[in-house]
Amino acid sequence: MIDLGTWALALAVLLAFGIGGWISSLFRHDVSIVDGMWPLMFLIASLIYASSLDLQTARSILLMTLVFVWSIRLSAHIFWRNRGKDEDYRYQRIRENHSPNFALKSLYIVFGLQALLAWIISLPLLPAITGNADLGLLDVAATALWLLGFFFESVGDCQLTRFRATSGNRGKVLDTGLWRYTRHPNYFGDFCVWWGFYLFALSSGAWWSIVSPLLMSFLLLKVSGVALLERDITDRRPKYAQYMAQTNAFFPGPRKKV
Repeated sequence: MIDLGTWALALAVLLAFGIGGWISSLFRHDVSIVDGMWPLMFLIASLIYASSLDLQTARSILLMTLVFVWSIRLSAHIFWRNRGKDEDYRYQRIRENHSPNFALKSLYIVFGLQALLAWIISLPLLPAITGNADLGLLDVAATALWLLGFFFESVGDCQLTRFRATSGNRGKVLDTGLWRYTRHPNYFGDFCVWWGFYLFALSSGAWWSIVSPLLMSFLLLKVSGVALLERDITDRRPKYAQYMAQTNAFFPGPRKKV
């Protein structure tokens, strides 16, 4: 069983963190900052879970290290990518659809919802960090899956950043590197990272925390990830249609002949 008190404390802190981001967004007139806050929410939750331990274990140290590396890398990447830019077009649409009074509504539509989702998705981290089972083969598999995910996510982000920084690539589609094998290597990487975290929880006996990777997978595939990004991308980038016909949407695979 999990420590419900510690889990509830994490929710309270994440909601407070979300409110802080919301207040900042009012001055900036930009709710896009929630994207950079998202990875940090899991680091905050993990720190709360780890603080409930009297003595750190090998698993807790390993988990905290992996969460820290993933969270800081992704958050820094998002904040750096968005620096000096206008509010992301996805949030501009949300702003239009929920006007008037979006400034107030964004407290729960954007920031409160993100905090709640992060709290639910962080569930496997609680038993994985606080469990007292010895490290085993399942933990080795979990680490390997996390490393695969971190590789796809970080390298994919780096390749896309370099591609966008080249002025001659304006209007073109990145179809080299990891992007040759999947249209969304960063999302696939995130998928692997969270299933890796679940394997750590499973190794601790928390099989029931599978709700976390299932929810994350659903968000990546059907809500805020692939489905949202590609909903109208061919209208904005006509060349993307051929890329879609040749390249797997999510799971890496060889290019298709068309």
